[in-house]
Amino acid sequence: MRRHNECTGATGSPERADGSRPGAIGPRRRRAAAGLCAAALLLAGCALPRPHVPPQANAQGGRNFYVSPQGDDGDDGRTPQTAWRTLRHADALRFKPGDRLRLKGGARFTGTLSIGPGDAGDVRRPVVIESYGSGRATIAAVGTRGIEVHDTSGVSIRDLVVVGDRASYRLQDGIAFVSDLPGDRKLPYVRVSGVEVSGFRNGVRLHGGTAGSGFRDVRITDSVLHDNQDAGLVTDGPAFDAQRPAYAHDRVTVSKVTAYANVGDPGARDRNTGSGIVLGSVSHGLVEQSVAHGNGAASAADAQEGPEGIWTYNSTRMTFQRNVSYDNHTGSRVDGGGFGLDNNVSDSLMQYNLAYGNDGAGFLAYTAVLNEAHKNNTIRFNVSHSNARKIQEYGGIVAFGARLTNLAIYQNTVLATANGPVRAPALRLEPSLGSVTVRNNVLATDGPPVVSASGAFDTAAVLMQGNDYHGAEGPNLLWGDRWYSDLATWRRESGQEQLGPQATGTDADPCLTQVPLPTAGPRVGSAGPARGALASRCADALNGAAVDLRAIGVDPGPVDYFGAPLSGSPGVGAAAHTGPSA
Repeated sequence: MRRHNECTGATGSPERADGSRPGAIGPRRRRAAAGLCAAALLLAGCALPRPHVPPQANAQGGRNFYVSPQGDDGDDGRTPQTAWRTLRHADALRFKPGDRLRLKGGARFTGTLSIGPGDAGDVRRPVVIESYGSGRATIAAVGTRGIEVHDTSGVSIRDLVVVGDRASYRLQDGIAFVSDLPGDRKLPYVRVSGVEVSGFRNGVRLHGGTAGSGFRDVRITDSVLHDNQDAGLVTDGPAFDAQRPAYAHDRVTVSKVTAYANVGDPGARDRNTGSGIVLGSVSHGLVEQSVAHGNGAASAADAQEGPEGIWTYNSTRMTFQRNVSYDNHTGSRVDGGGFGLDNNVSDSLMQYNLAYGNDGAGFLAYTAVLNEAHKNNTIRFNVSHSNARKIQEYGGIVAFGARLTNLAIYQNTVLATANGPVRAPALRLEPSLGSVTVRNNVLATDGPPVVSASGAFDTAAVLMQGNDYHGAEGPNLLWGDRWYSDLATWRRESGQEQLGPQATGTDADPCLTQVPLPTAGPRVGSAGPARGALASRCADALNGAAVDLRAIGVDPGPVDYFGAPLSGSPGVGAAAHTGPSA
């Protein structure tokens, strides 16, 4: 409805290209009308016309558009004083590079926003959807997505709250980037920051097409994704072909994202639900300084696949670093762990992460497919504390599945504690491994097995060197079909823990039961009391057991778990003491 001025009879119709409005009065008549209005004000209560505020171009050279509960869809939307009132009006806008849609902070807007193939942003001048004024605006979806970007990119979504209703929770994504384009086309520049998304099937989703189309140069940062059904954040793409691997998304960064209470779908037995952060079909991905907790509790009891806190699948060149994943759950007897490198993951790295109190494995490398695609992955300088709280078949670190090839596990610290009858080991190795090296790890328990490598797995495919095996009652180690209670006998009969003629490894007490392990995640450069406790009093006994990684061609990286620079050969565990004990 257009606003009518009672003094002049003019309507608030949109501006022409030159800034004028159809039907607007000229300067001479405007002055006369204003004078008459002022003279009649005392007699008739006539209101003065609202002063004209010319629209301003933003720093990117595009247009600004405003939406406010006090606005009017009959206005032009170009200034806060002439804002639109509804999302429906804003959704009809055809965006151009550099345009900004600004929603009034603290206000709630019902509806959805869609940016489609006819809308255009670019790397230098993206389309921006954001709040203005004080606080963040809320988009409340009713059975729809909150914001959808379809077959286009160059879009930045920031400083918003997006919430769904019951129908959205079952079926829709909160913020969705979708590509159905033909061919292997990657749409550039996606930014999501400062958002809070809840009440949807997935909080934030990037979906690639069947032909391999998707997005590149993606950054999702400083956001909270909670109380969604399937996942807080998920990326996906086409089915994986090991002979011709293709990935929908390229260069995806997830930083400072918290995903919690994404509980899962109790009726979804045919798929995994209830994860925090899931990256599928990604090449060159990074998840850092992020937290996943309290996810997965309502996932289906008979599901064949379960949730994880932070994990990846069908991806390559992924890095997970300086993240925390804790108190994640599963409704079934599978998964529910902290971190995972799942099917068809290659050339990827998990480092400087903390996992504790999860139903399943702290750190899991797993594949169920009979190909050679799960290869060249590394798990190093992580801390796993009291994981596998529900499922005996997991452990602090687990390598499980057919044809895991060139998996390197080194410089981790694992403390496994019993949870009533659940007594999962610090390290579990399952059959059909391709080639796995396990070096310089602290593997400690308060009673459960230190290592469980049971069944008819190929012991020649595993190489153990420089580890600490400490249990409350000795090493307590299962190797093949036999239990070992002392390190020397196992070393002699298995051929493990030797470097040429030199014996390696130890069963010395690493003193972990007295260490207040951090609960907020590692920080670069941190060398405070927790690091000192891990690296000092028991360091001499452990360091004598370690192997020199550099001498055998393994680059340990620049720093240990606490960010202390590495010099020389690291000792044993995630806090790599390289000098004499204090």
